[in-house]
Amino acid sequence: MPVHKILLVDDSKTELHFLSELLTKRGYSVRTAESGEEAMRRLAEDKPDLILMDVVMPGQNGFQLTRTITRDPRFAGVPVIMCTSKNQETDRVWGMRQGAKDYVVKPVVPDELIAKIKQFD
Repeated sequence: MPVHKILLVDDSKTELHFLSELLTKRGYSVRTAESGEEAMRRLAEDKPDLILMDVVMPGQNGFQLTRTITRDPRFAGVPVIMCTSKNQETDRVWGMRQGAKDYVVKPVVPDELIAKIKQFD
C-alpha cells in the first residue's frame, strides 16, 4: 500500500516545521503531534500509512510510544521509522526491538529519509 499519510511525532516545533515542509513538498499528507498523548489521539482520528517518531520527548518517550503503537492490533500494520538525534548503535537496536521498521539519525538527509519512506510503498 503506497504511503500517502504520515504522522510526524516530535516535541521540537523546528523539527516539525522542517520535516513537514520537506514531506509536503514531496507530495505526502502530514499530520503532527508534539507528545505521545497527542500522537495517540491523532492515530485514533485518522490512521496514517507511516509514522516518523522522535525519541527524546517529555512524558512518554519515542521508544515507549513505538512499543505501544506496534503492539496495538489497530496500528500494528503501520510502519514506524525512528527519527532521532540518538546516534548510538544501542539506540538503533533498542528502537528496532520496540517495533520500529527503520531508524534515521538527525540531522536528516532529505533524500535518505525519502528513500527510507519509499521502501514501504
